[in-house]
Amino acid sequence: MQNQLPRATPRDISDAWQRELPGVPTRSIALITSVKVIGRSLRQAREEALSKHRIDAATLDLLSSLRRAGTPYTLTTRELTDVCLVTAGAISQRVAKAEGAGLVTRRSLANRRVEVELTARGHRLVEESAAHVLATDESLVAGLTDAEVDQLGSLLDRWQQTMQSASAD
Repeated sequence: MQNQLPRATPRDISDAWQRELPGVPTRSIALITSVKVIGRSLRQAREEALSKHRIDAATLDLLSSLRRAGTPYTLTTRELTDVCLVTAGAISQRVAKAEGAGLVTRRSLANRRVEVELTARGHRLVEESAAHVLATDESLVAGLTDAEVDQLGSLLDRWQQTMQSASAD
């Protein structure tokens, strides 16, 4: 039987790199490790919540975008591309899948535009699944105060902006 070593903390990893490669920047290790662990946990919780409603994240994104648009729950494929932050090809695939499941209908308009509308079935599914997913998400931040959630959101927004600026250089 092998000896079980204690799990290395981000601080242990940082200290080891400083010892083995002095001068290598290690300030980010704890943060990046925490974000990776949190991301994995968030993804797993979201997948479990979605599976209970037999819906995938892409379909929920499409249906949610239509539901948030308000009555008559209709957007063009171009608008959906912008709102969902995906390519036109991805929207086309999402719409085709949702249409096949009876969750949306689409109709062609002038100038090759396509309008997508939530069906009654899609409306019921998005309300049930979104409510469950959002309740799950809320349970994951329940240990934080409103001020901490706001502060963390602001810091993550700032980090995202600096990462985008760095990748643009």
